[in-house]
Parts: sequence; C-alpha cells; structure tokens
Amino acid sequence: MQSPAIQTFDFQTLPATLLDELTELLGDRFNCSASVREHHGSDISALDPMPPQAVAFVHSLAEIVSVQTLCHDHRVPIIPYGSGSSLEGWLHAVHGGICIDVSGMNQIIEVRVDDMDVTVQPGVTRKQLNAALHGTGLFFPIDPGADASLGGMAATRASGTNAVRYGTMRENVLAMTAVLADGRVLQTGGRARKSSAGYDLAHLLVGSGGTLATIAELTVKLHPIPEAISAAVCNFPSVDHAVRTVIQAIQLGIPMARVELIDALTIRALNAYSKTSLQEVPCLFFELHGSESSVKEQVETLRMLADDQGGQDFEWAIHPEDRTRLWQARHDAYFAALALRPGCRSVTTDAVVPISRLAECIEATAADLREQDLLAPIFGHVGDGNFHAVILIDPDDPDQIERAAAVAHRLADRAIAMNGSCTGEHGVGLTKQSFLLAEFGQHGVDAMAAIKAALDPQQLMNPGKIFCRGTPLA
Repeated sequence: MQSPAIQTFDFQTLPATLLDELTELLGDRFNCSASVREHHGSDISALDPMPPQAVAFVHSLAEIVSVQTLCHDHRVPIIPYGSGSSLEGWLHAVHGGICIDVSGMNQIIEVRVDDMDVTVQPGVTRKQLNAALHGTGLFFPIDPGADASLGGMAATRASGTNAVRYGTMRENVLAMTAVLADGRVLQTGGRARKSSAGYDLAHLLVGSGGTLATIAELTVKLHPIPEAISAAVCNFPSVDHAVRTVIQAIQLGIPMARVELIDALTIRALNAYSKTSLQEVPCLFFELHGSESSVKEQVETLRMLADDQGGQDFEWAIHPEDRTRLWQARHDAYFAALALRPGCRSVTTDAVVPISRLAECIEATAADLREQDLLAPIFGHVGDGNFHAVILIDPDDPDQIERAAAVAHRLADRAIAMNGSCTGEHGVGLTKQSFLLAEFGQHGVDAMAAIKAALDPQQLMNPGKIFCRGTPLA
C-alpha cells in the first residue's frame, strides 16, 4: 500500500488548533516570526532558505514527544534543528511544517571516566563537551570544523580531520534516545562496546538526517588525551606526490591522527584569510598522537617518506598555540575559499574514493574545472580518501551555475565509478538524491524507502530529503 501523500503547508494554512496547542505548551518558545523562521530554514550551503512555518524551542524529551505527537495528529511536517551548521539543505523546510530546535537541550548528563563515555543532550556542542572534559584526561575527537551540536553530528554522520585515527560519528555513537514522528520514544543501543542483539537501531539513525526520528539524548565514546601531539606542514611538487606519501604512511602503519591535503589555490586563500604565510603549492597538514618516543619515531619516518616523494620545507609545530593556529587555518578553508571571490556563492562537493584512487580523482576533477573555467579550491581528508572542491560561482550567472552543477555531477559519478561515494560526510540531503540509485542500486534504495515508510508512514520527519521526488515510500 502506498504511503499517504506529503502535505505542503504555508503559515496561513497551518491548523489554528495546532498553533494554539503549541503556544499553550511552549509559550514564547513557540515562535512564528519571519526572521526566526528564515534562520531555521537554511544551513551554510549556497541554497536559498526554505523557512518552516514556525519554530518550537524545546527543552526536554517530554516536550519533543508532545510537539511531535501534536504535529503527527495534524499531519504537519517536522524538521529537527541543532546548530544550523550542516550542508546539503538538511534544514530546509521543503514541505513547510514545524522546526524543532533542540539547541536549548544542552546539558551534559553524565561523564563516566572509567568507561570512557559520556551521555549528553543533543544540543551540546563538541567544543562545549571538550571544555567540560578538561581535567579528566579524556576528549571527544570528532572535529568537523564547525562547533556543531552532537545531535546534529550524529544525524548527519559527521566526520572531520581526526577521522583517519578516531573514526566518524558512526564509530563513536554507542546509544541514543530518539522520538519517532508519532511521539513514540525509541531507546537504541547501550553502553557496552559491542552487542549482537537484534538490528543495530542506533546506527540506523546515525546518518538519517532527521528523516526517521529526532535525537533527544546520545551516549558517545571518549578517548584519552595523548601524551604527545605534534603537527607539521610539508610541501609537495604535485597532489599525486602528496597522496603517495600518505598511502605509504598508512601501509607502514603510522598512526596519524590527522592528515589533510590542501591544494595551491586553497593555500592562497588561507594566506589571505587566515594571515598565514604558507608556500602556494600542494601540501599536507599532519598531526601525530602518542607517547613522546613514538611521536618522535613517527616524525622521522614521515620525513623520510616525504623526502622520497619530493617533499620540502617539512616544518613541525610542537607548541599548542602553533598547532591551534595551523588547524584553525584548515577549518577556515571553506570561508577562506568564499573570500577569494567576494559576492560569490559555492557549489560544495564531498566525494570519497579508495585512497589508491584519490590522486586520480582529484586530478580529473581539477582538469574538469579548468576546462569549464571555474575557480574551485580543493582540500580534504586525504587519510580516508575524502575531498571537497568548493566551486565558486556568480549567483547571477545562469551559465556558470549550470557548468558548476555539471562538474559536481560528474565528480559524484566519477567517485561512484571508482567504488567510492557521492558524499563522505555532508550527507545526501537535498542535493545528492539523484546519485543514490547509482551508488546502491534499485534494491538498496527500495530497502531504505521501506525503512522510512515503516518508521514514518505519514512521511512527516524532514520530508523531501534523501529520496528523490517520486520515490515510492511504501
């Protein structure tokens, strides 16, 4: 049986009884002002805002349950919202509805040092958590750059510069409490480090982007702060030489915590934006964690590998302030890229391939960009084969927009053809829906649609995301 059609609302047609009920429930934390709605209907992508019809600022699990039960009764769409730092249109209210803002649920519930885990509300941000962990000897390593909320990071399966050693949110989420569209509360996972009991519901929700449930609480792994940390920058004659260095380091088992590839154009952008003075050539940013002796040994091995690939100006940043400055510059790469062309907008790509194909994929993409006369800094998490091309476009030039979209499409196709993925960390959202069929096949997409229909039969949770319009969700 086919699922009920998704209703599209505008503010004037939202049921008056629903507005009254939500106002009674939340008081002035239920907001219908245009500015608040527009803020909650956009992310940091180049997509135009699509505001919800109202925003519900919730402070507890009970309030999430109440809001979603009321929305379900009136068949009104629900869009969960954390800190607004995602990409790919995850927060856009394509079919209208109510945005549930969980940023006020920002309590750290319990830190368990002996077990190296912590339970938090979804609005806790990664910087807030690490500040609270000061003095425990532990830290939370997932670092997507933005000070994202942990609920949002779980929902989008966030990654970042530390993924090569510590994994992504997928590897670090142990358990969640989540609320289904109709208000039912789902407890997923436990605090044990493994289980073979039934379906893995916690990791089904990781990466679902609010299309299955709203995350109300989560338990994540913590990691020991290493005894020694050392960061470095090394220049290379080409992207291929840089990537070969990383491949050899991984094959030798060097436990790099971070290794980032930055192309020459991105270096130019960083120098202008972050006031760095790096040489404008392809380079690698490294970071090593471990004991004093192990880090020293790893440094020498990396230096030899880099020398073999023509690496030059191998400089280490040992002092914390120097490391912070280096990685802050890397985290500024997106905004530095935008500053290269004032007034521009970006088409941001997010491909990931087996590391042995990374240089090939990047070089083919760079050639495509040159052929299309498009300006696009390229950088990424070379340790796990993930990279981004930030294609800078004039928003008033339809031809340029079309050429940029075509390059992004070819990049996604190229990554999938190399046994990679159209997205390594941003997620499908609104912009990459057309690639799911090529990546997973019809049976794979059908299985995802069946899960969506089973958990959200009225299609109320963040509708319009992941699946192309017309995909049967039944």
